[in-house]
Amino acid sequence: MDELFEEPQKASTETAKCPACGADLVYDPETRGLKCPYCGTEKEIAGTKCSESDLNRLFTERANNWATETKAFRCENCGAQTIISKKEISKCCAYCGASNIIESEEMAGMRPDAVLPFTLTKEDAGKSATAWAKKKFFAPRKFKQSATPENINGNYTPSFTFDSDVHGVYSGRLGKYYYETKIVNGKKRQVRKIRYFEIGGVYDTSFDDVLIQASDKISQKDIDKIQPFDTNSSQKYSANYLYGFSATQYTRDGKTCWNAAKDVMYARTKSRILAKYTYDVIDRFSLNATYNNVTYKYVLLPLYIGHFSFKEKLYNFFVNGRNGKATGKVPISPLKVALVVLAGLAVIAAIVAIYLNGG
Repeated sequence: MDELFEEPQKASTETAKCPACGADLVYDPETRGLKCPYCGTEKEIAGTKCSESDLNRLFTERANNWATETKAFRCENCGAQTIISKKEISKCCAYCGASNIIESEEMAGMRPDAVLPFTLTKEDAGKSATAWAKKKFFAPRKFKQSATPENINGNYTPSFTFDSDVHGVYSGRLGKYYYETKIVNGKKRQVRKIRYFEIGGVYDTSFDDVLIQASDKISQKDIDKIQPFDTNSSQKYSANYLYGFSATQYTRDGKTCWNAAKDVMYARTKSRILAKYTYDVIDRFSLNATYNNVTYKYVLLPLYIGHFSFKEKLYNFFVNGRNGKATGKVPISPLKVALVVLAGLAVIAAIVAIYLNGG
């Protein structure tokens, strides 16, 4: 099947070097092209919108066809596998900031189909991270006052997006609450009961660009917090977008990500079906789903990664390189947590007291 796929071309020296002074060009999020950091010379990137591929291609694609134009580095501190252009030198780990990184003998993996280029600068990311940190309620006051983002690096994280039509056949039994008035110990009481009804039928729906994170260096939960990534705007992969940035090697392959996408589609299909009904409880529910016309793309998503320092500890954050949404870790104030818990207990005690007093 190898002959079905184009052999990836190495990025030429012309696209990586400044035609005016000979320095290395880097991708500039503001111009969305290449720019020389020394003399300011700019060069346009002729981007092409990326289209999806049939799912069968995902299971037959060569696993190491990105190695011809990139090289992999492993961080000795946190274990992250980072990918950069063969024309660049990696200076530090994008995740932990450590400088003890070594070139890895592992292949770079499957060549991405698409890249969603950065549109925000490192300075934009720092402002977004600071604003996010200052809004964290449980963070210590001193941390909020001094929060300064450090060691911000632009990194492309690997992900897969999937499109699919879903045909579902379902059945189940739902319940709706109703109340009857009964005399209990001489007093009228409202007793809650459940009236059940059967459901069943056929339901067809479709999904576009269900996004599954393919690296264990950032969780799906964190990626979801900083969505949306406008993956429909992703460009056909070009090494030009990586100049001055790095990419993380995937740790979950396409088949694993497709199985995760099916779980997401199944859950959303179930929710869409149940949204058709008015109910209070689910007694039972079954759904047989089939997935048709499935397409995918392997896309690199833009992330800024950095950290805050507080009391000799580092707290990592991630910023969406397109919309500026941030997530990550911040220190927690035990005093604030204790006060909230005490306030909650006080409210519960007040409600119980009112109930016991016949209120």
